[in-house]
Amino acid sequence: MRHFEDGIAFARKKDEEDVLFGMRKRFCIQPGELYMDGNSLGMASKDAKESLYHVIDLWEKHGINIWEVENSKYFLYQNFLGDRVAKLIGAKADEVTIMTNTTVNIHKGISTFYHPTKERYKILVDDLNFPTDRYAIDSQVKLKGYDPKDAVKVVKSADGRLIDEDAIIEAMTDDVLICFLPAVLYRSAQLLDMERVTAEAHKRGIIIGWDLCHSIGSVPHDFAAIDPDFAVWCSYKYLSAGPGAIAGFYMNSRHFDKEPGLTGWFGNKNETQFQLRHEFDKDPTAHGWQTGTQPLFSMAPMEGILNIYEEAGMEQIRAKSLDITAYLMYLIEEKLSQYGYSIGNPREDSKRGGHVCLEHEEAYRICKALKENHVIPDFREPNVIRLAPVALYISYEEVYNLIDILAEIVETKAYEKMSHERSLVV
Repeated sequence: MRHFEDGIAFARKKDEEDVLFGMRKRFCIQPGELYMDGNSLGMASKDAKESLYHVIDLWEKHGINIWEVENSKYFLYQNFLGDRVAKLIGAKADEVTIMTNTTVNIHKGISTFYHPTKERYKILVDDLNFPTDRYAIDSQVKLKGYDPKDAVKVVKSADGRLIDEDAIIEAMTDDVLICFLPAVLYRSAQLLDMERVTAEAHKRGIIIGWDLCHSIGSVPHDFAAIDPDFAVWCSYKYLSAGPGAIAGFYMNSRHFDKEPGLTGWFGNKNETQFQLRHEFDKDPTAHGWQTGTQPLFSMAPMEGILNIYEEAGMEQIRAKSLDITAYLMYLIEEKLSQYGYSIGNPREDSKRGGHVCLEHEEAYRICKALKENHVIPDFREPNVIRLAPVALYISYEEVYNLIDILAEIVETKAYEKMSHERSLVV
């Protein structure tokens, strides 16, 4: 049972006891700014910058020969980084590769498995997942000549916040071929029981894929136990690999014999790649799902941030994440409920990811007022202020100060000075 107290002295005591507090100095924290948006774009780190600058220097010095330096490390950078990222999700090294972006990787996964028949042709999804997932799935369905209104089966949320796992399992009927779901919901931070849902899908002969965009780097996964068929994720949120950083892809080794739905020359075996044949010779691992030449500048920051993750350890990161988000929720209930704020995420440790879903009818204008106070939050329609006290660089004292700012904005009605007009990026 956690014990929290009000007051700045308690927050400072928590920071003194925090085994990860020293990691803050590895990040590019801006003086006077409180960055609570790491679940949307992670903060830059000094390690990531150093890795990027190193690759730029290699390009300057070696030109085309960059592919051969350091024992061809950068020609095989997806293998080098994939091996390390695999440890974050408990997967085998050859089951993880680094490539493209989340949306393209969804296309790669779905197109590999979506071979519909008259009896099985539906893809099961939820109605709360990030839109790009649905756009990709609808696109794949159309490419096979089906109508998404018929072939995409949607499990609807009862409250607009959470997904009912029982409803998902109940929807796994005989006509469902693939199930694709988020590990953590981007609005409400709900963490699904991936092992249970995956097992139920497999009992029914259904292929299941997972979107880890809002869980990787915040929640430890054990893919040896979960045993999904494929998974995708971005690397610019909790992993802090940079704006639009290259994404990740997992393919269970039992499917290595399958033909990728989308192929390209970097998915070819290394031994025959430069023979430049017009017949695809697939790499027998997850790297067989590669397509084009890898963008080194988009990959290099990941090498630096992984140094930090490996030093900190996912178990310690998760422990602090759960504790500091619980502390944030405690302070919300103690000090903010009188101002119309409420919590829209699950409270149980086993059912929530790394951010807090703070709800208020004036959420959008409050977010604008927060930025005026040098706090960087994240707004999501219709009334959600997402707050991510990322374990590696947010302190308990900062969380305490955040609560005071949130209270003052409503108490003084500072938000009323802000426009209702939505900006391009909310």
